[in-house]
Amino acid sequence: MKVLHLISGGDSGGAKTHVHSLLQNLSKRIDITMVCFMEGPFSQEARELGIHTIVLPGHNLLHNLRTLKELIRTEGFEILHCHGARGNMMGALLRRSTGLPVVTTVHSDYRLDYLGRPFSRITYGTINTLALRMLDYRIGVSDSMTDLLIARKFDPDKLFTIYNGLDFTPRTPAMGRSAYLQQLGLDWPEDCVIAGITARLNPVKDISTLIRGFALAWKEQPQLRLLIAGDGPQMSMLKHLAQELGVERQVCFTGWIQDTDTFYHALDINTLTSLSETFSYSLTEGARVHLPTVSSRVGGVPYLIEHGVHGLLFEAGDASTLARHLSTLAADPGLRRRLGERLYQRAVADYSLESTLERQLSIYETILRRKARGMGRRDGALVCGAYGRGNAGDDAILEAIVTELRQLDPDLPLWVLSRRPDETRQTYRVNAIYTFAFPRFLWRMMKTRLYINGGGSLMQDVTSHRSLWFYLFTISAAKRLGNRVLMYGCGIGPIQSAANRKRASRVLQKSVDAITLRDTHSAAELEDMGVTHPKIILSADPTVILPPAPPQVIDGFMEQLGLEPKEKYIGFTLRPWPGFEEKAAIFGAAADYAYETYGLTPVFLPIEPRLDVGAARHALRHMKESTPRHLLEDTGGSDHTIGLLSRMQVVVSMRLHALVFAAGQGIPLVGVVYDQKISSFLSYIGQDLYTDLEQLTLPALTAQIDAACGRIGDTDFLAGGVTRLRQIEHRNQETAQALLGGLPS
Repeated sequence: MKVLHLISGGDSGGAKTHVHSLLQNLSKRIDITMVCFMEGPFSQEARELGIHTIVLPGHNLLHNLRTLKELIRTEGFEILHCHGARGNMMGALLRRSTGLPVVTTVHSDYRLDYLGRPFSRITYGTINTLALRMLDYRIGVSDSMTDLLIARKFDPDKLFTIYNGLDFTPRTPAMGRSAYLQQLGLDWPEDCVIAGITARLNPVKDISTLIRGFALAWKEQPQLRLLIAGDGPQMSMLKHLAQELGVERQVCFTGWIQDTDTFYHALDINTLTSLSETFSYSLTEGARVHLPTVSSRVGGVPYLIEHGVHGLLFEAGDASTLARHLSTLAADPGLRRRLGERLYQRAVADYSLESTLERQLSIYETILRRKARGMGRRDGALVCGAYGRGNAGDDAILEAIVTELRQLDPDLPLWVLSRRPDETRQTYRVNAIYTFAFPRFLWRMMKTRLYINGGGSLMQDVTSHRSLWFYLFTISAAKRLGNRVLMYGCGIGPIQSAANRKRASRVLQKSVDAITLRDTHSAAELEDMGVTHPKIILSADPTVILPPAPPQVIDGFMEQLGLEPKEKYIGFTLRPWPGFEEKAAIFGAAADYAYETYGLTPVFLPIEPRLDVGAARHALRHMKESTPRHLLEDTGGSDHTIGLLSRMQVVVSMRLHALVFAAGQGIPLVGVVYDQKISSFLSYIGQDLYTDLEQLTLPALTAQIDAACGRIGDTDFLAGGVTRLRQIEHRNQETAQALLGGLPS
């Protein structure tokens, strides 16, 4: 593989470090040449690192273009990789004439690159903005940068993410902590807790907020100290601020440092207070030495640090919250160790130099594979379902479908109909169209190969006649516009209206190629409706493939929510439904019973927060004051929700996907049936503890809780049914593969 990199050659800071580090290591694996458009420290250091570097100086654009075309022709480069405005401009000009795929790494927000330089903003900034739109692919140097590009309507299918990798090989500092402090002229006590930061002392790093937060925390925890490494225009102002706040003896300004290893080994807490940051090397450098971190919630930081799990976050400029976090860490060595270790494990897995190198090579391979694939008349899949409505179960279905389609074909363009298309685009990195934007999705159907009516109970008229009509319309339209049509891991019914049953039967019979079902009741419903033409396959709900978050992540998430990870809990997932209010007192009394009888603390977990939290509060009003309880208003993504349910001893649920998630983790279940899909699922996996909502009584519910508690630890019985489901769930994916392969691209 031969790749030509184009960059101005005047770069510094994070972009310089990223390019030099990446190209130095890539050169050991593939053929790399870097072209700079000016001579200087950047190109000189690149040569010293062994990077093959060519400089094309001067401002003769046409001459440089001719030289590059000849270089590309004679050397046989396969990919052009650009960095920065000058590189992007040259890449855009070379793209068509060379026929090579062109990718750019976006190191910073291109709209902010020339702040305070109006002429450069109008010229170079405009050229760069236009060039970015003309290139084939873009790489964001953090998930937040990729999200920014998605928000600005760049195609998610042509975006990649990479991080500034760091070598996590253990290092021995040049001197110990005591010797280092003595070298700085400090007589701080041995048991002091030192927070620190390495940063340029300019306004965007907001060191003043760090000093203000530290001063507040020091009043609560007088063992705290602060080391500030770096230099810049704000040095004198910041020293004066420390004097004003009375902490000049507790704060040390070290100036520029070369020995960062010794610096970080001297710290107990790493900090970052930037107002804006794509991704900071200082975070991974601190992670390398297992430091707990307090950081502003900016840029790519939340993708590395989940608050309460890998570190503590605050809103940029919020000195009081920063102070609270510093005080918390200063007072709790155990918490410092736990957060530091979790951050280290996360950083090693995702942000190491080796993972960055492998990611870049994978991006190049993808680009070349897509070039060889070419663009046919039709390509891609359009997925439609109840997405973007805040229901964790429906969102989990979409996550599972996207995961399986990408396993089948990582280059398959994906489009999703969603109530919140911008949110769906960023969460799943797919193209999304507003659900009811008829002209847009009909136009898209003319270009896709496969239409998926995706998961859940979409074919029913209990909650709405209009939703059924909408889904039937999209199925019919997709078929007429040339798509294969698949109903994916779905449930059928209840369809109560005779007219709706007839309409659904006609559309499914005529327009659907295959239906994979998540339960046997749905197969019986299709047979009763006379649907025989589509290929009907018994499979499983696609969400059974989804894993929980790692145990250490769930521990931190529980701590953040006020839950003790080692405590014993019973989970309740309730939803409003006709007749629920009359039964709410039963759920409250059952929660009291579980605590008094088995010592299980009740936890109320929502699947669709906008509905379920209110239902939980209704039940809570009927509980005894003496019973401890937790009401969670949000359980995060599917991996966090599954992880939380895995920590319950028993789960009592009206929500299907809470039962699916918990069953997959071997948790004893009690179902409360408001819809036949609940009883169908539980029967399908061989579980027998469920009662209709209308017939629910306190003795019946407590008896089933007794039976469920008796099954705690019986993993063979509890997980056996879901294991069987996982064994047949692949039929969803296999059916999609057959339909995609059955239509030429």
